[in-house]
Amino acid sequence: MFFGLRRLLPTALGATLCVALAATAHAKDADALDKLKLPGMSTYAAPRGEGQLARGEGDIQLSAQLTDKGEDITRGLVWRVFKPEPGTDGKLPLVASARGGTAAFQLEPGSYLVHASYGRAGATKRITVGREPKRENLVLDAGGLKLDATLAGGIRIPSDKLRFSIYESRSGKDDEKALIIRNVQPNSVVRLNAGVYHVVSNYGSINAVIRSDIRVEAGKLTEATVEHRAAEITLKLVREPGGEALADTSWSVLNESGDSIKEAVGAFAPMVLAEGNYTIIAKNRDRIYQKDLTVDAGKNGEVEVVASEASAVDPAEGAD
Repeated sequence: MFFGLRRLLPTALGATLCVALAATAHAKDADALDKLKLPGMSTYAAPRGEGQLARGEGDIQLSAQLTDKGEDITRGLVWRVFKPEPGTDGKLPLVASARGGTAAFQLEPGSYLVHASYGRAGATKRITVGREPKRENLVLDAGGLKLDATLAGGIRIPSDKLRFSIYESRSGKDDEKALIIRNVQPNSVVRLNAGVYHVVSNYGSINAVIRSDIRVEAGKLTEATVEHRAAEITLKLVREPGGEALADTSWSVLNESGDSIKEAVGAFAPMVLAEGNYTIIAKNRDRIYQKDLTVDAGKNGEVEVVASEASAVDPAEGAD
């Protein structure tokens, strides 16, 4: 096409037109890559093993680094190579994948999109495969995040009662932050792209919740510890102070607004509550007993509700 144009136009004008056309094509290609959104990685089957999954005539070696001047990542990477044009189902065809560190593929000459994921961090790059061997590098611009939490005074929290969720820092159209990963165990390392993240720490499953924004820096491990102001208590209904817990007791915990935030059944009702004021309601054998409770941060222990006339309430009032 370009040669035909040169026959019709003066040489200088033909060269200018060729450059303009090439620049336009390059701009469209770059714009398409910027707008490309790959499906979530969970939609792809996990690679069955390392090695070459596609064979062609072009040798390509892929490596990734956390930062621009960092060393090659030697393990934990998942590589996926796609054709750049969507298939009939609207998805990019996956032509090869591998896991580990540096990966080598043999592909038919042409253009491809390569995605490297490292935990929750990842990067995508368009590559061109030719007849000659070639090496391509991807900079993930990623780091690690290690989370933990304590009670006031540095008291350790049992790891089985502590979980974290990591969200994007910016809110979406519905004013909600997109969830990246839930139920992160304390002191585990989560690999993320550099940036600011909204972290939610849950101690127990009721209302002991701490929210914070944490910045992850590329090539570094960010360690963050939040402080919960809460306590772990165990409710029990007794006939007299220090007595045995009564079985078949139904429990309801109300906050200061009168809303029920926890219900349980049993002689003992263990739970974690944020510091504050609560009303405890215990029901046993059609009798209802009530007690006001103040939870102080870090003060764990048993809370007794005495089944006496002083703590009894009218059943109709308790039902309300």
